[in-house]
Amino acid sequence: MLSARRRRPRLAIGGRVAEAQQGVHLTDEQRIDWLRLIRSQNVGPRTFRALINHFGGARAALEALPALARRGGSGGAPKIYSRAEAEREFEAAERLGAVFVAVGEADYPPCLQTLDDAPPLLAVWGHRAAFASPAVAIVGSRNASAAGLKITQRLAQALGEAGFATVSGLARGIDAAAHRSSLDGGTIAVLAGGLDRLYPPEHAELLDAILPTGVAVSEMPFGWEPRARDFPRRNRLISGLALGVVIVEAAKRSGSLITAARP
Repeated sequence: MLSARRRRPRLAIGGRVAEAQQGVHLTDEQRIDWLRLIRSQNVGPRTFRALINHFGGARAALEALPALARRGGSGGAPKIYSRAEAEREFEAAERLGAVFVAVGEADYPPCLQTLDDAPPLLAVWGHRAAFASPAVAIVGSRNASAAGLKITQRLAQALGEAGFATVSGLARGIDAAAHRSSLDGGTIAVLAGGLDRLYPPEHAELLDAILPTGVAVSEMPFGWEPRARDFPRRNRLISGLALGVVIVEAAKRSGSLITAARP
């Protein structure tokens, strides 16, 4: 099932409007402001883009948030992510060897930046060159059958031989098999929690094997423990990073089917 491409987002960066593929590069101060804005209360990717475009930059948008909340009838001031909180995230990323990449920058995944709800900032850990290859997502049941695991292995290896990277969610079962069978060609692991909060934790060794030739990504804060409602958000990134989604095995009401159904 192929993912349909959505309209490319337009963002005002440093007071100008820039399209996602025009070689944007944020300064360190802009990157901190972007992280503070996207982590602030009631600011998602679409709201982030609207605020940036309206106010011309993240810092101006942050300054406007209290007044916007009052005009919207909010009973109290919105929780605005502090500079100290943002700096702690940057320090955590640096300790891992990860970076925050902004939509429109050269290292941002090309397919993902075409989504209208693309994360403004993506935490990226590993071999970023893996984004340069066309990718196919392989997802499926955590309680996979032996036949399902074998099919996954053959499919992932064949895709690698054809020049495709694989994308999956680092979960048990089909996801793990897809990653393990794609180590030579490069694989992209999408985490539901922060990059420093691996789930399931027993996949730490698998993640270590992925990073030399592949990459792990997350839009969630460092230190964030994944909850059940975070996995659908992760799934939209899995489908957004790929040209198509392959479901090997899945129950009728599973997250894998939701991933494939996203436009």
